[in-house]
Amino acid sequence: MPSEKIKNILKVLPHKPGIYQYFDKNDKIIYVGKAKNLKKRVSSYFTKTHDNAKTHILVKKIVEIKTIITETEFDALLLENNLIKEYQPRYNINLKDDKTYPWICIKKERFPRIFTTRNPIKDGSEYYGPYASVKVMRTVLDLIRQLYHIRTCKLNLSKENIEAGKYRVCLEYHIGNCLGPCEDKQSEDSYAIDIEASRQLIKGNLNGVKNMLKEQMAVFAEELQFEEAQKTKEKIDLVEKYQARSTVVHPTITDVDVFSIISDAEFSYVNYLKIIDGAILQSHTMELKKKLDESPEELLELSIPEIRELYKSHSKEIFVSHEIQLQIPDLKIHVPQRGDKKQLIDLSLKNARYYRLEKLKNMQIVDPDRHVKRIMQQMKEDLRMSVEPRHIECFDNSNIQGTNPVAACVVFKDGKPSKKDYRNFNIKTVVGPDDFASMEEVVYRRYKRLQDERQALPQLIVIDGGKGQLSAALNALEKLNLRGEIAILGIAKRLEEIYFPGDKYPLYLDKRSETLKIVQRLRDEAHRFGITHHRNKRSKGTFKSELENINGIGEATIKDLLRKFKSVKKVKEATEEELIDTVGLSKTKKIMQHFETLNKK
Repeated sequence: MPSEKIKNILKVLPHKPGIYQYFDKNDKIIYVGKAKNLKKRVSSYFTKTHDNAKTHILVKKIVEIKTIITETEFDALLLENNLIKEYQPRYNINLKDDKTYPWICIKKERFPRIFTTRNPIKDGSEYYGPYASVKVMRTVLDLIRQLYHIRTCKLNLSKENIEAGKYRVCLEYHIGNCLGPCEDKQSEDSYAIDIEASRQLIKGNLNGVKNMLKEQMAVFAEELQFEEAQKTKEKIDLVEKYQARSTVVHPTITDVDVFSIISDAEFSYVNYLKIIDGAILQSHTMELKKKLDESPEELLELSIPEIRELYKSHSKEIFVSHEIQLQIPDLKIHVPQRGDKKQLIDLSLKNARYYRLEKLKNMQIVDPDRHVKRIMQQMKEDLRMSVEPRHIECFDNSNIQGTNPVAACVVFKDGKPSKKDYRNFNIKTVVGPDDFASMEEVVYRRYKRLQDERQALPQLIVIDGGKGQLSAALNALEKLNLRGEIAILGIAKRLEEIYFPGDKYPLYLDKRSETLKIVQRLRDEAHRFGITHHRNKRSKGTFKSELENINGIGEATIKDLLRKFKSVKKVKEATEEELIDTVGLSKTKKIMQHFETLNKK
């Protein structure tokens, strides 16, 4: 049976591709594996019976599990390969440090060639890879050759050689795969356009390639070159069918440290990636407890020297997610904004987020009280409150097509619904569909009653709506002398803006924020609860209205009829005998006479 610690780790593993590392009691890596779905793969070690003795022994020795999230399954395969070579875990197959995976090369030369190689060299050429799947790489190259006219010969196409007429076009030219730059039949500028398009395709920027082809197709169609337009359409179809690609690190990014940081109200998390020869070799996330509300930049500056010392890193260049003022001799510090370097920062941030999520889920299992306190502290900070919002109430109006106006109040305690405290309101003083007046009425009625009954007031009120609904709710609190006593905000649906009383501009919370998710859940729950009540009220009105118009038929008889026949329609369709059995002869005559009169009209 796995230990309690392992059980808790398994509960919070992500359903994401990546690699997992098993550690023994001496904190030594004993196994590295890759997974398309980390949760399913790692859990299988502890839920299945293992016939293999070595696997059985491995599982018994595991005391710690660490994971690294990757973008794709191919990247997980590459990372697994690198880590096995680096650490030589006892239970992994030994891998020799050879050039296992191929690259795509765009050669630095006049009229560049595009070809595969297993030996990238620093000659100024561009290398993309390594590709964990040769099939994927071949698919990329085949697509390039079907879309563009890239030469395959190894000729030295210098200006002097071409002008001297040193070469003759080959079979590739005659079958349409090459446009003959060797005989100066294609200009360098024209060839460069195909090379740039090929480069974008290798990088996976398929939308740009498709847009360019669509523009070409439109030009051919306008010029009535329908055969060329059809060929271009077929190329677009090829691009759309090509989906598999491996997002990998560019080989020019070598011996680099990557640092990123994310924060919540209580902790910050710094993730570190070690890049050597275009591959990720190490990943580590450090947790820092805030003391004096330090900024992310300050914490990053504090963490970088410590992590570099821990991993004995001597890289001359680091990429960071925030601008920092750290001064280390002979060290270049960059904040990437785009391209492959920015992708590394994004991957580092993703690993930091998953580390935090895993820790929080674990805390929720092991220490739920601490988990609630952390969320309440975060909400207090995010919503600029003086106290934690342990008790929150949210209001929403429902008056579909102006009929049966109602409102709902839902209650959350410690961030969770308290359904026994939910309340519905029928609008009493407002005539017609007036959201603002309706909001003012229900807020006034709710807190007047709580005051009269000496019940506890919430720390926060959430109003479903923008400035108008918020102002109406404030008017109600003003009448009760509660303005300033309870925090209140409005949430507008369109862009999830948070409005505060007196603030000209709304607050926009991070879409991943737990605070925003709780406020959204409150709003959605109030809407659901209100709509349900509204539908019930309308359906009851529809059920009873027609039967109530029959002279001599009262409330008790209507209940008997609906209990038996379920709807007004089935009461109309019932036979005389069925009605007599249910309500007697006298009332049956009244009911049948009423519906006969309606039919004649």
